[in-house]
Amino acid sequence: MSQGLATDVREVVLSNATFGPQEIQQIQQAVAEDLSAFRTFRDAVQQLEAKGELTPAEKTRLGVCQYLLGQFQQALETLAHADGGALAQFYKGRTQFALGQYDEAIQSYQAAAKAGYDADQCALATAEALRYQGKAEEALKVLDRLSGAVEQTAEYLYQRGATVAVLGASRDEVLGLYRRAVEADPNHPGALFGLALEYDRYGNDEEAIALLERAVQRIPAHVGALLNLGLLYEDHERYAQAQRCYERILEIYPNHPKARLYYKDTLASQSQVYDEEAQRRQDRLAQVLSIPITDFELSVRSRNCLQRLGIHTLGDLTRVTEQQLLSNKNFGETSLVEIREIMASKGLQIGQFATQMQPAEPTVDTSTLSPEKQNLLGRPVTDLNLSVRAKRCMTRLRITTIGELIQHTGDQLLECKNFGVTSLNEVREKLKQFGLKLRGD
Repeated sequence: MSQGLATDVREVVLSNATFGPQEIQQIQQAVAEDLSAFRTFRDAVQQLEAKGELTPAEKTRLGVCQYLLGQFQQALETLAHADGGALAQFYKGRTQFALGQYDEAIQSYQAAAKAGYDADQCALATAEALRYQGKAEEALKVLDRLSGAVEQTAEYLYQRGATVAVLGASRDEVLGLYRRAVEADPNHPGALFGLALEYDRYGNDEEAIALLERAVQRIPAHVGALLNLGLLYEDHERYAQAQRCYERILEIYPNHPKARLYYKDTLASQSQVYDEEAQRRQDRLAQVLSIPITDFELSVRSRNCLQRLGIHTLGDLTRVTEQQLLSNKNFGETSLVEIREIMASKGLQIGQFATQMQPAEPTVDTSTLSPEKQNLLGRPVTDLNLSVRAKRCMTRLRITTIGELIQHTGDQLLECKNFGVTSLNEVREKLKQFGLKLRGD
């Protein structure tokens, strides 16, 4: 389809011509290539709905189109009164899967296969439903029984990648399967989503965003891809784009808890007015304050004294008074003058932010923990398998190990941008699984 994509989509929906997998793929491809085709498709579906009495075959066509629009409840009702053929049964299963009705979906896939729908496609869809039920080993057995050309298809490679990932396969194996799936179908939403999560996990935001933007072009929308794309947009302060991602989810699932929460966050973020020049000044100051003391030539006496006091950066010196420095053994006027000169060279003064110095907070005494729990403290925080939003918070707070995490309070985590009560409860639940908790809990 090149010219007249929207017109072609309209004809596919409203004509009495053959309607099957090829026509469905035609609609999906048209929408992915041209946004105006989606509006035309939606309008054509509304026109078909308004037609009144529909034949069973027309109900099959309408039900599939409603599914593609993400109107899952309407699609299920329509397909229940359709012609009962292979296509109707298969898309009834797809709709039930989208609604979380996995047992019913598997039954529909079996009925579709008996009615003549492609047996390999029914098996792949069954494997997906089993995986979502937590039966990854059963799903893998279904995939292992498949052979031939299907093994080179994007859907097979994606389903296998997602399944072995759940079963603990190596990252290289999973990535290899996802990449092969994208080579087979550059717009496969599941494979694009899986790859994007891996890129995001290792900090490659731009590549992750590019992959997710491709993933969400296919209809029906991939909710996981929309959520993660919205979060990445927020991290890059692209709030209007993030808002649209959450709106697309809410159009399908009006009560989706995460989408509703994140949508409110984006509205709040967009309503804030930033003084850009003040922000630039703040950023420059923060860079200066983070300069380590070791970057300057100091006498051994001064260096040792500052090390004993736990002073490592120029920022630390702005939060301690001259009197506090002089009260320490072996620190005299000579050392004080030496440090004053260093601070002045950077436009700073000793103690200029001393009023902001907070009293030392108590730390978690890990010596009382069992040897097993103490061994957990050195493990990377990524072992908790946190959501994207929670992981972002860990990165911003420079928390790299579980031991560092439990030294934080819930309130400290909540101060992190885009980290809310939902994410806090998630962190607490993950730590609870290891028999640990945040400081103060």
